[in-house]
Amino acid sequence: MADKKAQLVIEGAAPVELPILTGTVGPDVIDVRGLGATGHFTFDPGFMATASCESKITYIDGDKGVLLHRGYPIEQLAEKSDYLETCYLLLNGELPNAEQKAQFVSTVKNHTMVHEQLKSFFNGFRRDAHPMAVMCGVVGALSAFYHDSLDINNPQHREISAVRLVAKMPTLAAMVYKYSMGQPMMYPRNDLSYAENFLHMMFNTPCEIKPISPVLAKAMDRIFILHADHEQNASTSTVRLAGSSGANPFACIAAGIAALWGPAHGGANEAVLNMLDEIGDVSNIDKFIAKAKDKNDPFKLMGFGHRVYKNRDPRATVMKQTCDEVLSELGINDPQLELAMRLEEIALTDPYFKERSLYPNVDFYSGIILKAIGIPTSMFTVIFALARTVGWISHWKEMLSGPYKIGRPRQLYTGHEQRDIVDLKDRA
Repeated sequence: MADKKAQLVIEGAAPVELPILTGTVGPDVIDVRGLGATGHFTFDPGFMATASCESKITYIDGDKGVLLHRGYPIEQLAEKSDYLETCYLLLNGELPNAEQKAQFVSTVKNHTMVHEQLKSFFNGFRRDAHPMAVMCGVVGALSAFYHDSLDINNPQHREISAVRLVAKMPTLAAMVYKYSMGQPMMYPRNDLSYAENFLHMMFNTPCEIKPISPVLAKAMDRIFILHADHEQNASTSTVRLAGSSGANPFACIAAGIAALWGPAHGGANEAVLNMLDEIGDVSNIDKFIAKAKDKNDPFKLMGFGHRVYKNRDPRATVMKQTCDEVLSELGINDPQLELAMRLEEIALTDPYFKERSLYPNVDFYSGIILKAIGIPTSMFTVIFALARTVGWISHWKEMLSGPYKIGRPRQLYTGHEQRDIVDLKDRA
């Protein structure tokens, strides 16, 4: 793996040889772990050129617009697989055969209920609290209810916790929504698919059980697949960092949810709808497009471009097709959705956006789909967390399955040198 070496020349010191590691695909990586012995460290704010770990789960080529889960293109998984099959793949490394899938689906369905006392936990939150604030709390609290499998050094315990999290997240997300609406919380139904069950718990009530639209269930399942994992992003890195301390899996996932809450990460699709609110009407688009092009104007078009993808976001291509299917199924005449479609048209044809690869990304289309389904904007990031949980727990399991060290980044200190305290009466 390390058949090449780089040489770092530091003025006044002997050259330092650093191994060059080669992965399956992607750029080679210079191993700088030995650099600390020389009294030097690398400086890379934002981890723009730093590999924080080795992983076999997800690969992204941002220049080519490629996203692979365990080697499988995201487009193929979205077309030929479903979310629970993708979960099995991420957790276990291979797609299941028919018997393995049936067993996995059955196991997940048998863990969808949450401890009944967890309901009372919700009463401590205000009804108007942001759903992500509640989600952070209740997921972190799971360790108080399921403390029978928290030995992170026990592979069986890790498997049980992983299944519990994948199974219970839709139930918790729906409970968060129902609590905010003042509606009765719905129990899960094991006769429904993963996506159908989530929509059932979200939108049905004890007095009226409506059938779930297959088109909407398929759209929901695709949203889950397309958000299942995305390599070493901020929230996944947070889960790994928390896990490196030996924290229990529920605490680690709660930490991931907190990181995901940021508008630059999981809150991006919520920010898209807020931006559409700000623009207000199709007649205002030209003015806001001009603001977006003005480098001196702080206004940004949310849902366009991506930090990693310098080409089109491969997830967005699938999501656009799903978006068209949902809007056709629902026949919605919504001014905000009309505004979004007009913005999409401009971004795909305007040379300014094309030259800068500012194409609509997955957040742009997922926000439109979720709004069309009837999910409030404040719940968007909760659904992202639901879908991403399997990616987080897969990375957590991968890290714990091999040798690892507690994460401890270094820093470039630019504060005061050592100084002595002056008595209070003598300070200027």
